[in-house]
Amino acid sequence: MKDAKNPIRITILGSGTCVPSLRRSSCSVLMETGGEKLLFDAGAGTLRRMLECGVSIFDISCIFFSHFHPDHTSELIPFLFATKYSEHRTRKTPLTLIAGKGFSAFYQALKQAYGHWIELDTDILSIVEMNTQVPDRLEFDQFSVCTRPAAHNPESVSYRIASPSGYSVVYSGDTDYTDNLITLSADAQVLICECSHADEEKVQGHLSPSLAGSIATSAGVKKLVLTHFYPRCDIFDIENECRKTYNGELVLAEDLMRL
Repeated sequence: MKDAKNPIRITILGSGTCVPSLRRSSCSVLMETGGEKLLFDAGAGTLRRMLECGVSIFDISCIFFSHFHPDHTSELIPFLFATKYSEHRTRKTPLTLIAGKGFSAFYQALKQAYGHWIELDTDILSIVEMNTQVPDRLEFDQFSVCTRPAAHNPESVSYRIASPSGYSVVYSGDTDYTDNLITLSADAQVLICECSHADEEKVQGHLSPSLAGSIATSAGVKKLVLTHFYPRCDIFDIENECRKTYNGELVLAEDLMRL
């Protein structure tokens, strides 16, 4: 997906969940804008999918985590390990990890488990914690980031990435229905929205197709991309369920899909 002045390219690296699947890796999305490569979540299979897209860990400038569950964070460990001990390359630009409140403590706990193997020097690694109670914002040279709390875990946040021209993509992360996501997604060109279960199997803390569609319709989203599918979603008509509440452009995510 492109804007004439400031393109935001999207690659779905993982469209699945914690349940192992040959078809879908755990949740992860790559966005490219203004020469920056941004990673959103890093569940199992992310690094392999990046390589399949021709993207190295050293190309990533920021990793955004929606929350701390393993299917969204587990490949941070090999990411850091490989960054420190790669045979042929070293990181020349800093890496920023961005997540909700409590991430610094989460990272410290990982270091207690793995020690210096995943500890990077402070001149190449920084951590930014976003407010999990109210809206928050970050400004970078080539893009801006807005967040709002998500209805999943205490640390959960959803992200809106905008180019200087105003072109915007929203990444929901795991969440239940919440007005915060509607407000964050208002008039966005793309909403990448979790859709873990079919309508009749909806569980607390996650969205179903019709609820995701309702959010997108209320927000006036131009394109809705559903992702984070549990394997049982394959036996339901996810598109038809979403069409009950959303009439705009609809995409069901697959691994390595480019938008």
